[in-house]
Amino acid sequence: MKHSKSKNPLIFLTLAQLLKMEHLAQGFSFLSRKQKVRSILGGKHASKLRGRGLDFEEVRNYVPGDDIRNIDWKVTARTQKTHSKVFSEEKEKPALIIVDQSKSMFFGSQKKMKSVVAGELAALAAFRVLKEGDRVGGIVFGDEAVDVVYPKRDRKNILRFLETIVKRNNLLDQTNPVSFESTLAETFAKVRNIVSHDFLIVIISDFHRYSPEVVKHIAYMSRHNDVILAKVYDPMEQEIPKVNMITSDEGRQLKLDGRNKKIRSRFFTGFEEDFQKFEAQMKKYRVPLFKIDTIIDIDTQLKDILMKPRA
Repeated sequence: MKHSKSKNPLIFLTLAQLLKMEHLAQGFSFLSRKQKVRSILGGKHASKLRGRGLDFEEVRNYVPGDDIRNIDWKVTARTQKTHSKVFSEEKEKPALIIVDQSKSMFFGSQKKMKSVVAGELAALAAFRVLKEGDRVGGIVFGDEAVDVVYPKRDRKNILRFLETIVKRNNLLDQTNPVSFESTLAETFAKVRNIVSHDFLIVIISDFHRYSPEVVKHIAYMSRHNDVILAKVYDPMEQEIPKVNMITSDEGRQLKLDGRNKKIRSRFFTGFEEDFQKFEAQMKKYRVPLFKIDTIIDIDTQLKDILMKPRA
């Protein structure tokens, strides 16, 4: 029986579903000036994230010619000397959101597919950046094509980006997986044609293989831009069920005893060690990395990650 993709938003995305993310795009920011010092985007990770507009820099002695509107009356009263607040004008921070809609994302064990969560996160990020007043565009990469929507300060442009995500997402049950590294290489080549410097680049993927090539591309982008990575994962990729099961990669099958404590422990440890190694590599390039699961509402997770102080 032929299924209707639009009837199950947990498996396939719809444009209406992504447009609903607009009213949730509040209460968080990707800009460092709105972050707590110890948030994931605070401190050394976000020292380059300038945001845009006027940013407070310091208080100094008043100099003839200073705008009297910038006089700090509290400091002036305390020191009995006139002091002025100094502000610096920050550059525009256009954003490019790169979202993975390849075959490895077409998986979900309990609630949503990773591909659905990635699309929702991309929509949420796009609407948030637009509300901050910056240009935003995106790249959607799948197994058969890489689509580009150039950054504009325009809600219609976001609509085109979301339509592109939905198009790629709705083809996931028809495509065949290809080399993750080769797809990323094509994607990053397109990134270099768009991005010069002072961009905010958000990459949303399961990063299911942390190859040296992936690290090299990310490191290159981070030289003159601010890169943030969001790893979308399903709980079953971290912890297998306590049952006997058969797994398959469409070519081979493997019997797996999920009741075996050693197997469960090695499975969990392997996931965590791989992630921590990748995270450590990204820290060398001051690139923040966080995880998003397929169970909890995306806006709840994002606000918790971006606004909550790090331990």
